[in-house]
Amino acid sequence: MTDTAAQICKLLAPFNTNGAVLSSKTDISTDLNIDSVTVMDFVMEVEDHFDIEIPLNVLSETRTVEDLAKVVDARVKKG
Repeated sequence: MTDTAAQICKLLAPFNTNGAVLSSKTDISTDLNIDSVTVMDFVMEVEDHFDIEIPLNVLSETRTVEDLAKVVDARVKKG
């Protein structure tokens, strides 16, 4: 797991109400059974933590922690 993915898992922990094991392969909405509003709250936490903005069109293609880590890494490098 990348350092970014590990940080995302830490940020995701408070949203993990069903106690799923968090890994780079975790599907954020399906495995954690969280709704779109909660996903957006989580994404705002990620954006604040990494000081980036994630466009909605990119977010719609992002399913797993690993996917999100790749998006975060790309956005951080652009910044």
